[in-house]
Amino acid sequence: MSTSQIAFLKGHGTENDFVIVPDPDNTIDLPAAVVARLCDRRAGIGGDGLLHAVRSAAHPEAQAMAGEAEWFMDYRNADGSIAEMCGNGVRVFAGYLRRAGHVEEGDLAVATRGGVKKVHIAKNGEITVSMGRALLPEDGVTVSLGGRSWDARNVNMGNPHAVAFVEDLAHAGDLRSVPPYSPGTVYPEGVNIEFVVDRGPRHVAMRVHERGSGETRSCGTGACAVAVAAARRDGLDPAETGTPVTYTVDLPGGTLMITERPDGGIEMTGPAVIVAEGMIDSAWLETASA
Repeated sequence: MSTSQIAFLKGHGTENDFVIVPDPDNTIDLPAAVVARLCDRRAGIGGDGLLHAVRSAAHPEAQAMAGEAEWFMDYRNADGSIAEMCGNGVRVFAGYLRRAGHVEEGDLAVATRGGVKKVHIAKNGEITVSMGRALLPEDGVTVSLGGRSWDARNVNMGNPHAVAFVEDLAHAGDLRSVPPYSPGTVYPEGVNIEFVVDRGPRHVAMRVHERGSGETRSCGTGACAVAVAAARRDGLDPAETGTPVTYTVDLPGGTLMITERPDGGIEMTGPAVIVAEGMIDSAWLETASA
């Protein structure tokens, strides 16, 4: 890892916060240990994850998408592990691209490990991300905590989710560690687990344990998974009715609007905020990468 200074920004989407490392030519090596230190809230900058901003043509995992999307969101969890997608991260990533002058208001495409995501940046700063279609595998799990158990719906949004409808969000406990679930074979690479309560018609609230990060203030793909699971629980399937369905999803860090269209496409709308930018100290980098 180079010891030269590295620029960074800090941003959040409904308080799901990220360290952003601009690296258009993919020249910065970011080992898992360095990412974990950067995301450390006491010894680093602090964040639920890291957004490595690279031009698609410069990254081997994204070159095949370069014709559709100029920019690749190389997303890392807070523990340094690689993840397929992050819905709030895409919004913050788009907000960064606009701030840096790489894109304007309107439509753009962002490459991710979960595929190319279409994004719309509105004049008021709200950002809508086309999140793709949800897959609904039949095999689910049972989540157990504090002597209670819930059947959890298996929803895949490019990353895996287990959605459990509960009586009280406090039943989820502290969510610092992975809530126990079985059978473990359903999610061989781990899973994001959402706990959900009803707030009103097509209105739910949730908490989430994100794999590799613990409890976060918000999870975009999780909110989409929750909206789809709630719609199916409520007997609503836009593919059958021909009518879009929108759910309001409250998270500890804010509110997202999730719409599922008749063609199966899911759109997520919410804010993206860039709060700071600066330089990572080269001496600290040397220590972090040792």
